[in-house]
Amino acid sequence: MPLVDPLDIDGDDETARLAEFFNETLGYCPNSVLTMLRRPPIARAFIEYNKAVMENKGRVTSSLKRLVGYIASHAAGCRYCEAHTIRAAERYGADAGQLENIWEYRTHAAFSDAERAALDFALAASTVPNAVDAELQSRLHDHWDDGEIIELMGVISLFGLLNRWNDSMATTLEEGAVASGEQWLAARGWNSGKHA
Repeated sequence: MPLVDPLDIDGDDETARLAEFFNETLGYCPNSVLTMLRRPPIARAFIEYNKAVMENKGRVTSSLKRLVGYIASHAAGCRYCEAHTIRAAERYGADAGQLENIWEYRTHAAFSDAERAALDFALAASTVPNAVDAELQSRLHDHWDDGEIIELMGVISLFGLLNRWNDSMATTLEEGAVASGEQWLAARGWNSGKHA
């Protein structure tokens, strides 16, 4: 049961307008945002940060950003965000080989060395204590420029916020996210947990 229930998306014009952004990324507005909308300035700030982080400025693709979000969310243990990020990665064109083998990214042929460095960064930056070390920094610079590293860190930070929000709030997963989690993650032990 969620700590705070989300607002009804059709409750007022501002809620419906702010929720529109997520129709592209997920096909619906997530309950996490509908909960944030109880304090509209928080929701507006989150949505603007989300847009800025997910905007593509270089070689960090939309699908890679969502896979980075998935690895970060898995490291944090947030099943809600795991389902959302794998769904968004699929919607943004991630290869089925990547979706099916996300935890074999270090060795699977579906991933490039640049993607491996980005996903290792997501994992190391999302653990406590932080595990980003000099060797990983060097690998990142071998494959990504400074602006692209900032994009990757933006995604990791965005999901750091969302992981804490959704796990603490026990946000209820939406049907589409559950379906994606079951399709791509259940074989590895994923379930809705407290987000059912």
